[in-house]
Amino acid sequence: MKNEFTRVAGMLLAMAVSILLLAGCQPEKTEVVRPVQIPEGEIDPAVWGKAYPVEYDLWKKTAEPTPAGKSKYRRGFDSDNVTWDKLSEYPYLALLFNGWGFGVAYNEPRGHAYMIKDQLEIDASRIGAGGVCLTCKTPYAPRLVKEMGTSYFKDSYMDVLNKIPEQNRELGVTCIDCHDPKDMSLRLSREFTLGKGLKALGTDEGKLTNQQMRTLVCAQCHVTYNIVKDENKKSVGIYFPWQDSKMGKITIENIIAQFRKDPTIAEWKQSVTGFKLPFIRHPEFELFSNDSVHWMAGASCADCHMPYTKVGSAKVSDHRVTSPLKADLKACQQCHAESPDWLRQRVYDIQDRTVSMQIRAGYATATVAKLFEMTHKAQEEGKKIDQTLYDKAKDFYFDAFFRNLFIGAENSMGFHNPPEAARVLSDAVAFAGKAEGLLRQALAQAGVDVPAQIDLELPKYLNERGKSKVPFRPDQVVEDPFGIQEKLTGKQI
Repeated sequence: MKNEFTRVAGMLLAMAVSILLLAGCQPEKTEVVRPVQIPEGEIDPAVWGKAYPVEYDLWKKTAEPTPAGKSKYRRGFDSDNVTWDKLSEYPYLALLFNGWGFGVAYNEPRGHAYMIKDQLEIDASRIGAGGVCLTCKTPYAPRLVKEMGTSYFKDSYMDVLNKIPEQNRELGVTCIDCHDPKDMSLRLSREFTLGKGLKALGTDEGKLTNQQMRTLVCAQCHVTYNIVKDENKKSVGIYFPWQDSKMGKITIENIIAQFRKDPTIAEWKQSVTGFKLPFIRHPEFELFSNDSVHWMAGASCADCHMPYTKVGSAKVSDHRVTSPLKADLKACQQCHAESPDWLRQRVYDIQDRTVSMQIRAGYATATVAKLFEMTHKAQEEGKKIDQTLYDKAKDFYFDAFFRNLFIGAENSMGFHNPPEAARVLSDAVAFAGKAEGLLRQALAQAGVDVPAQIDLELPKYLNERGKSKVPFRPDQVVEDPFGIQEKLTGKQI
């Protein structure tokens, strides 16, 4: 009897141990989305946070800086006390953007928590377009458009901002921008912007997969667009230059083609050339979706910028949206077996090459701008400039300027699509070279002596930026990885 009891007890113990071992080997379960009663249209993230406290706490961390040194080229969120001035980082931009707000103040962005705060702290010329400047910055934008109509776009920035409840006036992107409060499914909240863009692409919004939505909710803001003006130069809407493109193939060539077809979307006048130009803003979606290796592999923005993370017993999507570099490349290791150090160096190598090409393209384009200035001065003095050469040079200049702007405004420093970034910048260099050669030929025919090295007069553009008088920060000039900047400018800046 005793032996039988011992045998049964041993069997039960073995079974218990087996159950514990099996339980320990089970994969961790993702936190189950709980049914909640969040009112339709509720904007305050604190209300959502009562139902989803883990995600809410992670979202609040977008207000926290990350340790310096984790990102080599996007440093704007390393410290609350340092503002990274992109005109100091890339001095040729001060010349190319002279004539409007970006030439006065152009700072690297901080986290999503600072979307409105960054606008309130920047020079007022940057929000001169009016309430339209709030379109990607506040979760109240869709509501304000419905309530105000075109007045939302054309009224002054502060007038529109003051229509937002004071306690939420500085809110950046929040839960309602991406989620349906009924079931937390992803949805597009800005039909008046990206909705129109998707129609231009011929994309049926109702047939989008959840994985596509994990990119497109980000593409509501991380895209380029133009501000449409009326005859009085007042903003009246948002325009996406995607008409000749399709999903997964929005090229810079098609964007420039739209610019040429519709000159009414020119938003500003470039001082050095006198040309009226459209603009390109943060085209992350366009570059990433254009047959990049990660896009073709089926990755979404959220896979890399909001990877799953464990908080206590919960496994959730990390709502502290940030660069994988600043999150120690944990997102990359979901698919890549290499070490974080190896992966980081790979990113840096890609970005170093992109920066080198960007510097080359930027100074080449700035040189052409100064040659146009010289050409216009010669015309004012009565010298005859060959119109055919001039028109061809202007056409090539547009090709160079917008390609350089496309990659410069995109926030991955080429990493979202390395081959395409390299192609676009190398084409920019080629087009700038063609434009320079034509202008030199036209000037020579007109009897104008053109120096071999064009003085870009960068100190003038850097130190005289309008009302704000933002000082040039030489300590912030981007490190030239291959040492070509001084050779291109002829002297140190």
